[in-house]
Amino acid sequence: MPQTSRRTSVFTESLIREMSRVAAKHGAINLAQGFPDGDPPAALVQAAKDAMDAGRHQYAVTWGSPELREALAAKLTRCTGAPVDAQSELVITCGGTEAMLAAVMTVCDPGDRIGMFSPFYENYNADAILSGAISIHVPLHPPGYGFDPTELRAAFSTGGGLKAFILCNPSNPCGRVFTRAELLQLAALAEEFDTFIITDEVYEHLVFDGREHVYFSTLPGMAARTISCSSLSKTFSITGWRLGYLHAAPNIIAQARKVHDFLTIGAAAPLQHAVVTALGWGPDYYKSLAAEYQARRDLLLGYLSETGLSYSKPEGAYFVMLDVTPLGFSSDVDCAHWMTEHIGVAPVPGSSFFPYPENRYVRLNFAKSQPVLRAAGERLSCLRAGRGSV
Repeated sequence: MPQTSRRTSVFTESLIREMSRVAAKHGAINLAQGFPDGDPPAALVQAAKDAMDAGRHQYAVTWGSPELREALAAKLTRCTGAPVDAQSELVITCGGTEAMLAAVMTVCDPGDRIGMFSPFYENYNADAILSGAISIHVPLHPPGYGFDPTELRAAFSTGGGLKAFILCNPSNPCGRVFTRAELLQLAALAEEFDTFIITDEVYEHLVFDGREHVYFSTLPGMAARTISCSSLSKTFSITGWRLGYLHAAPNIIAQARKVHDFLTIGAAAPLQHAVVTALGWGPDYYKSLAAEYQARRDLLLGYLSETGLSYSKPEGAYFVMLDVTPLGFSSDVDCAHWMTEHIGVAPVPGSSFFPYPENRYVRLNFAKSQPVLRAAGERLSCLRAGRGSV
């Protein structure tokens, strides 16, 4: 019998989504897969109902309905301070997941090298494999998850250089928010080695403790070589709506639209129309969102501190990496399953986010309501540094 493609044998199904299934099996609190547990704003839900009642059931324009692109361009212009052309600089995608794959496929040919920081969101390696590209990893060093400029330069300068570099900011899974000075170092290398930068900015509005999210495309000279990928899922609590987008210079978008067209044709038409309502909301919405998630972060971290286990305080996004070494497991996967079944809280094995064997961490998310986080915290409180796994 013929064999399936080689590329499908070198990556696995998502450990994140697997742990959601394990959580459901054991009735555990799911702090693995990062989705909110509450409803979207009522006005947004009503807009979706209205769109369906208005008969918006057929294909929208492949790269996004005109109304959505206009509203999104206006929102991006307000947030970045740089004008965005709705007609030539945007593609609406089926979530940030498709946006990232479309971006990688747009710029990379088989054999091209694509860099990324490690730990990384698990999809990035799969995107590279599906595109025939070679992943090059630059470590972020705990506890602060900063990078070594020498190691970053080596990734750009060796082996024929990089065609592209993926930047997740704020970072999933470690919660790092990169400073302007750090981003300028990356920008200088991109300019020197003529490299595309693909940004994953789905957590752009979830930054804490007075930090600023710097849009990479706004740095000097970077608009022409940056493909910004983002999503409306986390910002408006609509992960199941699968609405994301690409923003880039017109010459890049012209190619990305072709990739998107043959990947998915287009995102759900009534939901594209509905989300226009939310894109018109002012800065108070985003300030309130960040404040609420900061409070959720602090609540969960308070419980984690009581365990004595080590973690790095997230600066953004809604994830925390917890060092479970003292629990005595040789496998983070075994630890995650044990926590789900016996503690009643499901994490993600940290090895999902590294290119080499790494068994010290699990990832927890705080995208849940405060009552759910309190319940999870009470269950996690039975963990103590130095306590074994049995």
